[in-house]
Parts: sequence; structure tokens; C-alpha cells
Amino acid sequence: MALLRQLYVQVLIGIALAILLGIASPVLAVDMKPLGDAFIALLRMLLAPIIFCSVVLGLTHVRDMGQLGRLAFKALLYFEVMTTVAMALAFVVVNVVQPGVGLHAADLVMSEGLTKATAAASQFTAVGFFLSIIPNTLVDAFAKGEILQVLLVSILTGAALSVGGAGKDSTILKVIAEGQHILFRVLGFIMRLAPFGAFGAMAAAVGSFGVGTLYYLAKVVVLYWVTSLAFVLVVLGAVAAMAGLSILSILRLIREELLLVLGTASGEVALPRLMLKLEEAGCDGAVVGFVLPGGYSFNLDGTSIYMAIAVAFIAQATDTPFSLGQQLGVLGILLLTSKGGTTVAGGAFIKLAATLQTVRALPLSGLGLLFGIDRLMATCTALTNVVGNTVAVFVVARWEGSFDRAKFDRYMVEQAAGRIRPSGAEDRGSAALPPVAPEPAGRV
Repeated sequence: MALLRQLYVQVLIGIALAILLGIASPVLAVDMKPLGDAFIALLRMLLAPIIFCSVVLGLTHVRDMGQLGRLAFKALLYFEVMTTVAMALAFVVVNVVQPGVGLHAADLVMSEGLTKATAAASQFTAVGFFLSIIPNTLVDAFAKGEILQVLLVSILTGAALSVGGAGKDSTILKVIAEGQHILFRVLGFIMRLAPFGAFGAMAAAVGSFGVGTLYYLAKVVVLYWVTSLAFVLVVLGAVAAMAGLSILSILRLIREELLLVLGTASGEVALPRLMLKLEEAGCDGAVVGFVLPGGYSFNLDGTSIYMAIAVAFIAQATDTPFSLGQQLGVLGILLLTSKGGTTVAGGAFIKLAATLQTVRALPLSGLGLLFGIDRLMATCTALTNVVGNTVAVFVVARWEGSFDRAKFDRYMVEQAAGRIRPSGAEDRGSAALPPVAPEPAGRV
């Protein structure tokens, strides 16, 4: 019975029941679609405030802009390069394999909302897009739910608070932090409805297009996991090698954290342990304190791969024309919309919804095809993100000359000998660590 209380088990049960219903009664299965639509709408409701709180709090941890400038530049440059490489790799793979071609799920998008979105897409221009990032007022960005506008407001607000020297006792920061805590709790409440949302979305997909839909969804899942594994072993492996480390040794270092992420599909649960472990493994505390939490918002390799594959799959599955030029344009947009937010289960799906809402060239209702398998995708996303951010810490530490290789080797030997307790983080009081970046002031 304890196993049935696990959310992922409940979601899998919902998917299984949806498949059975779709086979036994396709008409009734299609009528379940509002369950999936309602769940997606609830997630979209939290997009703007979660992004605002996360980005603002992340930026306000940077206290001394002068001293931190070099570290920030190197870290952000690394983040942008790696996420771009991840997206480019995913776009190449999904265009070669074409997992959605042949599904012909265009009927999913035949609605009044789709007609309006398609009309709006035909008027899309680069100049118009960049101008649309600027809201009429600060409040207008949140009222309309325009994600890029919210991101712009968040960056400006965070930078203003940081430069203004808002301390950790600042009332406004306490309010934002408490607001973020409440939003995460609300997200937790909504995620309890995930089994019903998965049931409705999957039932509608199977009922509308038959069991053959499962074949295409399985192709997407396998393609995503294989692409992510190749990215970790080949791309991140090469980057780690240039820093004088083996990707396999890094994976061994964080194996307990990866198992934790595997069970929860959330990279956030591993953050306190990772911060302590990386510092104990030879990385300077200042580098860990800035790069790792920053990477949780700006270095989301797994999220980038997921979104690139998902966007192209939706275009293929719904027979939506999606030229190379449009894909390059979407890649540029993804570089923005994939940033920020949270790393809990479902976070990448929320960002995908934000991207489709921003691009408007692809049907938002196509999310229904992917929602049923989001848990399988979310687990891979979280694992890839955690590995990518761990590698980032080591690379930036090497660039800064702040990595103690002897300490790393000694830690690995002690870990292999079993002299380091897996619960060592708790022994050092990790429970006192906040869920966001620790205060790095005075350490850089």
C-alpha cells in the first residue's frame, strides 16, 4: 500500500487505465480530455509567479558585482554554450529520426483557439517578437501571462535589488522568498492531480488515434533517453576531460544524489547534498555557491534537449509545417524560455507550455500527446540537469584555479573505501541549508 502512495505509481496507474479505456471505449476516452486540459491550465497558472520569484532570488544572491563579475561571466558563458549545444544536438537527432511523422494527430488542434493561434503565427516577425518582450506596464506582464515579459521584469528587478544592496534581512526579499515557498507548495498540491491529468490526456490521445499512438510515444521516450545519455557521455565527457576529469568518476561521485533524483524526478532534492559534496571534493566554496544554484536556473541541459525534441515532435505529429528557418528561430526562443523556473517534476513541461504559448506557430493542444509520458521524460531531464550542473562546477572551478585535485582524489578513494557516509550531508547540518543558493557574500 505504501507504494501506491507514490505519485509516479499513481501516474503510471492513470496511464494504464487510460490506455485500457482508449482501447475499450474510444468515444468515452475522448470525453476525458478536459481532465488533461484542466491540469495543464493549472500548471500554466503558476508560470509567471514561479519564474519571477526564482530569477529574482537567484540574482539577489550576487552581492559584490565587481568581485563576482569574472566568475559570473565565465559561468553564464559556459551555461549558454552548453545549453545551445544540447538544443542543437536534440534538433539534429529529432529531425533525423522523425519520431512523430506518420501519427497524423492534426485533429487534436482543430479548434477555435488553434485557428487564432495559426493566424497570429503568420504575422510573426523577429522585430515584432523582440518588441513584444517589453510589457506596457510591470503588472501587465503578469496579467497577460507573457512569459518572456515576466522574465525581463524578473531580471531587471533582481539586478536592481542586487545592485541596491538588499541584505538577507530585507523585507521585500523575505516576502519574495515566502511567496516562492507558497508557490512551490501550491505546485505540490496541483501535482497531486497529475494522475487525473495523465489519465485524461492519454485517454484522449489513445481514443482519438488508437493504440498506434503508443508506438510513437515510445519512440519519443527512447529517443530522448538515448540522446541525453549520448550528451552526458560524449559532450559532457569531452568537457570534463578538458578539465582533467573523467565523466565516469564524476558520475561515481554523485551516484547517491542521482539515485535520489531518479526516485523523485526532481533535481532540487539533491541541491543541498551536492553543494556540500562538491566543496568536500575539492571545489572552492565560492564557486560552488554561485555556479551550482545558478546552473539550476540557467544551465538546464536536460530541459533544453527535452524542449527541442518535444517541439519538433509536436510539429511532426500534428503535420504542422516547421521549416529549418522556423526551427532556428524557435531555438533562439528556447534559449530564453528554458531558463529560470524550478527543477521539480513537471518543470520542463511547464517551460514547454510557455514556449508554445510564446511561439504560437505550433498548437498548444499538442501538449496532450506528451503529457502522459512526461514522468518518464521528467526523470531523464532531472538526471541530465544534475550531471550537467555538476560538470559545470568542476569546469568553472578549474578555470578559476579554485579546484584542489589532490582533495578530489582523496575524496574518491575514501568514497570507494566506504569511509564517507551517504548521509554525511545531514551530519553537517544540511537541513539548515535553504532550497536556493546560500549567501556567498564575502567569499568571492
